[in-house]
Amino acid sequence: MLSCGIAIACVIQQARAAESAQTYPTKPIRIIVPFAPGGPNDMLARLLGQKLTDAWGRQVITDNRPGGGTVIASDLAARATPDGYTLLMVSTSHAVNPTLIKKLPYDTARDFAPVIRLTASPNVLVVNPTVPAHSVRELITLAKARPGEINYASGGTGSATHLAGALLCILGGVNMTHIPYKGAVPATVDLIGGAVAAMFGTIQPTLPYLKAGRLRAIAVSSARRSAVLPDVPTVGETLPGFEAASWYGIFTAAKTPRDVIAKLNRESARILETPELREYLLREGAEPVGGTPEDFEKYFASEMAKWGKVVREAGIKPE
Repeated sequence: MLSCGIAIACVIQQARAAESAQTYPTKPIRIIVPFAPGGPNDMLARLLGQKLTDAWGRQVITDNRPGGGTVIASDLAARATPDGYTLLMVSTSHAVNPTLIKKLPYDTARDFAPVIRLTASPNVLVVNPTVPAHSVRELITLAKARPGEINYASGGTGSATHLAGALLCILGGVNMTHIPYKGAVPATVDLIGGAVAAMFGTIQPTLPYLKAGRLRAIAVSSARRSAVLPDVPTVGETLPGFEAASWYGIFTAAKTPRDVIAKLNRESARILETPELREYLLREGAEPVGGTPEDFEKYFASEMAKWGKVVREAGIKPE
């Protein structure tokens, strides 16, 4: 009798899940962005949100919750009702924090469900023109000759740009000093001014300074060369195994009905393939990814393992 009751409950639960997916969405959707307005993650969230609004006729609101190394926004999303109406824009930082921050208010592996990986994009390793290095090999030689004296900037401790620099130091066998900033803009300003020697920067905002000769590009961080900078080699051409692409994706709260996640995934994947969004991403030096929630789950797990190892080997501590 008990097993019969359990079976009936499962059937009812499955029926409700199917019904929720068929009617979803019936109210506004919120995308929580862990960064201030104006950045690449914010812009991507707004573009995706507008396209979802157009497709479903329900408003998609971008909710910027910066601070805490993305922990504030992530905690808010983890505590949300698991119904698909609260989404979280995630990036490399979300995969790094479980190792970097010892006491998170949520369990990264347990409290979130992956929806889709949206984009992947390389960063570009740039130096101040006064630095006597025109290649990764020359930068490594310079750093070995002056251990600890060559510094590199990043947009913050644990950021993708910081980890790319840390991985360069590990694979290159060098000791360079990390200088964290509160964002890429002040880091770039100090790099141009000569206060720091190098940094991994986002391609599109860096391009004007490359064209003006105020910065010099020596490598990109992806596994293959960028279509935006086709003549710039990859770091991996000098240091085999190096890859440090930035990426963005969407998570939602764990226990969100699978059919709702599948519907979000399908519509987001379709939007990524629209000419308007593809052209925007390519202009920004990014590539649309897409794939299934399971694809994203597998990729995210590999990123957690990879960057967790880098954090431990480099001895990175939170600010």
